[in-house]
Amino acid sequence: MPLFRLGGSAALLFALSMSSASAQIVIGQTAGITGPVASSVNETIAGSRLVIDAVNAQGGVNGEQIEVVRLDDGFDPKRAAENGRVLIEEKKAVALFLTRGTPHTQSIIPLLDKHGVPLIGPSTGAMVLHKPLQRHVFNVRSTYQREAEKAVQHLSTVGMNRIGVVYVTDSFGADALEGAKTGFAKAKLDPAALVQADRDKPDYKTIVPQLVQAQVQAVLWIGSGTAVVEGVKALRAAGSAAQVVTLSNNASSGFIKSLGDNSRGVIVTQVFPSERSIGTPMVREAMALAKGKELSPAMLEGFASAKVLVEALRRAGPAPTRAKVLAALDGLKNFDLGGLEVSYSPQDHTGIDYADLSIISEGRFRR
Repeated sequence: MPLFRLGGSAALLFALSMSSASAQIVIGQTAGITGPVASSVNETIAGSRLVIDAVNAQGGVNGEQIEVVRLDDGFDPKRAAENGRVLIEEKKAVALFLTRGTPHTQSIIPLLDKHGVPLIGPSTGAMVLHKPLQRHVFNVRSTYQREAEKAVQHLSTVGMNRIGVVYVTDSFGADALEGAKTGFAKAKLDPAALVQADRDKPDYKTIVPQLVQAQVQAVLWIGSGTAVVEGVKALRAAGSAAQVVTLSNNASSGFIKSLGDNSRGVIVTQVFPSERSIGTPMVREAMALAKGKELSPAMLEGFASAKVLVEALRRAGPAPTRAKVLAALDGLKNFDLGGLEVSYSPQDHTGIDYADLSIISEGRFRR
């Protein structure tokens, strides 16, 4: 086979073009791509890709393509921790992005702190990621405590005074329960029932009778999508017509589909404006990029987090390092996502403070 030699200037141009083509910014993500939260996780990923794919198609950030390395942890905190190690130590990720789950994200924090890696937009509203300040965690969405408090207050406002709470026995459940308790205190009510549910194997034969015996008018069900779906089915099978409310971790189209005929009337708290709110610039932009594909609340969460990621990379400059991205995030002030603003400082990594309620009707979230 003949060999071809390039002249000096041609060789230089070829080398530069190859370097430009291969220049990548590695971002790491571990989440339950399979398992009990897969439907909402994959919708969140789809929302983030609307932004990242569009940016890469336009040449990337400062001439560099964003490569997101995704590892499936199956919603297992131990696997999440190991994936975090691989992404940080082996894949050399500049930042982590859109982790899913409270204990899962907590398991990665020691690695973030050890290597100085920022985590942008964890898909959890855990207060432990807000207070006390986590140096390397930059929240985008509101807290579960705010959501749970709003849910209880809404139920009491519409005249329900026998409200039960089912909560998963992990840090997510304990955290959201604190918000519910605040809501009860403000409404001057006591919970009609407080029922624990095992994270891996909830025992509905024990859970549901406690709710029925307490004659609850409503249930705030704090758990993963699969757990809540099976819980609602068991509750209805027992003859209870209690209003069910769950949190935004279940704000996905997949959650509605899994509920099937039991979806109607279920209330889901939301941390972003309606996915059909064309008056909101961020939603309008997401609609345009989705090219006719229907959005979901989970997609909007991924979309918003990706916009923060891209802006941080842009401000970090060419060949961004972990330290440069961290500094860019700490200096991010009044960044407009499109109707919602995000601001950070070295003392505050809270992000957006927004909570709303939606009700499922005719297979959609309605506001």
